[in-house]
Amino acid sequence: MRKCHQRTPIPRKDAFFGLHFDLHPNQHDTVLGAETREQNIAKLLARVRPDYIQYDCKGHPGYTGYPTKVGWPSPGIVKDALASWRKVTRERGVGLYVHYSGLWDQVAMEHHPGWARVDENRALDPRIASTFGPYVGELLIPQLKEVTSAYDLDGVWVDGDCWAAALDYSEAALAKWKEETGEADPPKGQSDPRWQDWKAFHRRQFEAYVCHYIDALHTFNPRLQLTSNWMYTTMAPRPVVANLDFLSGDVSPQGPQVDMARIDARYLASTEMPWDLMSWGQAHPNLKPAAQLAQEAAAVLMQGGGYQIYYNPTRAGHVPDDIIETARQVADFCRARQEVSHKSVSVPQVALLLSSASQFDRSDSLFHNGGQLTELEGALHALLESHYSVDILAEHQLQPRLHEFPLVVIPDSHRLDQDFREAVLAYVKAGGKLLLLGEKCARLFEPALGVRFEGEPEQVEAKLPTPVGVADARGIWQKVTPTTARTIASRYPTRDARAGGEVAATVVSYGRGKIAAVYGPVALTYSNTHYPGLRRLVGDLVHRLFPRPAVEVEAPPYVDIAVRRTAAGQLSVHLLNLANAPRAERFATLDVVPATGPVTVRLRVPEKPRQVRWVPAGGRLKWSWDKGTLSVTVPRLEVHGVLVAEEGGAVGGRRGQS
Repeated sequence: MRKCHQRTPIPRKDAFFGLHFDLHPNQHDTVLGAETREQNIAKLLARVRPDYIQYDCKGHPGYTGYPTKVGWPSPGIVKDALASWRKVTRERGVGLYVHYSGLWDQVAMEHHPGWARVDENRALDPRIASTFGPYVGELLIPQLKEVTSAYDLDGVWVDGDCWAAALDYSEAALAKWKEETGEADPPKGQSDPRWQDWKAFHRRQFEAYVCHYIDALHTFNPRLQLTSNWMYTTMAPRPVVANLDFLSGDVSPQGPQVDMARIDARYLASTEMPWDLMSWGQAHPNLKPAAQLAQEAAAVLMQGGGYQIYYNPTRAGHVPDDIIETARQVADFCRARQEVSHKSVSVPQVALLLSSASQFDRSDSLFHNGGQLTELEGALHALLESHYSVDILAEHQLQPRLHEFPLVVIPDSHRLDQDFREAVLAYVKAGGKLLLLGEKCARLFEPALGVRFEGEPEQVEAKLPTPVGVADARGIWQKVTPTTARTIASRYPTRDARAGGEVAATVVSYGRGKIAAVYGPVALTYSNTHYPGLRRLVGDLVHRLFPRPAVEVEAPPYVDIAVRRTAAGQLSVHLLNLANAPRAERFATLDVVPATGPVTVRLRVPEKPRQVRWVPAGGRLKWSWDKGTLSVTVPRLEVHGVLVAEEGGAVGGRRGQS
């Protein structure tokens, strides 16, 4: 009898599509695993074909869904569901990871209050462990060693970690603070001049905590593939130090997930790490239709990342058929694009700065971007809706790559380190182009702008004439008087633009490059209103600085683009149709994405392509190539598609058809 060989799971760094299931077991559960059936798991794997599964282990309440001997198993365990998932995934060569709540562990804090974080009022945190205490060594590491070895797991997705961490006034934290600074009294608020040092002290400690458990688990089992959810992402925009095997995040259901994915995916694509993003499969209490998840998935795929969906099975462990069928449809959508999307790399066009210096200065959370990305989001939307291909980078990512980008855009960042500002000015002096969107970031570059700042910024009414109407941009504006700069936009106190205008934007030459600056809240206002006139204003400013991008598109503003090179090196243009994307609370789901088209794409290609493909495969495309420009008409764009120009052919005639 011939022996059947099991397939080896795809390493997480190469994985493309996955599913995540967690239950956050608690003390009130009574039926955990009771309806977990191998046939149900096998059906899911056969229909959806994921590269990996992330299944429940320990959630925020702290109880485990498996019979742990290290911590606190839920009293509701009827059957070991994790064992069933391991058996079936092993038979089918599918990786198995577990969801494990890190710092957030309520039952551990209940039993060991000495492990807890202490707040500024010296109250014990009933949920969050201290990174300075023994929790990591006495529970987290031993329990993860137990579960990963008992079930021969492929890895761990640690949740409730960086985004749950907070400032800590425990005795252990204060002792370490004193050891580092010599000071016994810690800062208590923003009025203390040491406040930023206090926050930075905790951020370093959190990173040390992550490094500690990641290194301990890798030493215990070098095959384990590990991450800390949201670490080194937009929530923690720092250079990667911990030895994580991949980066990951679950896009919060609190807000438009597709818009969050548009930001998070662009940042993760700049980390030079394997990464994926997770959509929540439910818009509580309903499941999201496949069309909605496809939009969210496409925002990730077009930046080269992997994608996963989060679902809740029943408390008894059954995965219902509607989840399986929806996941199958989304998986098929993703797989049809995998060849030309996964691990693609950007063709640098516009670099949009996510300033870690500003975010860490402004936020009193250790690692959370809530409310910190509004100006960035407004700038991103104005750029994308003007059909520019945009990468998002923090200072440590952008500074060594400045020379790669024809244009750098800085939203209204209030703090930038001196060495970064000097590097940006050197980039412009050498021929680069810089756009500053807001009075705060303009002030940081004041000597180079060719204007004189008059007094302090003020709250004013501001009406900006644009080719499509007068745009309201009331808010904080800085009055300036041009010296060597040229005024390129004005603002008025009313809609009457005949008199009383002040300078709204200027442009000036700086070395071989140029700097344009807007002295008021254009990015912030666009984020809050999406008024077409503001988009047109930003688009016109960009066009002044960057008149010949690699690609130009004739399409509605709800079509995003990204210029990439596939993993095989082929030049490609991703098109994402965001029509009908859910952005209002009363319209939380969509089941139809209205098709748009025709879409005209003009791509700068030095030599005539051998072939032009539309992925996923569709009808024949009309295209022509003339003097370095490839012109293509896409008759119909549904959710997402990719134009791939296969280079390397002989430049014979001037027209082709594929």
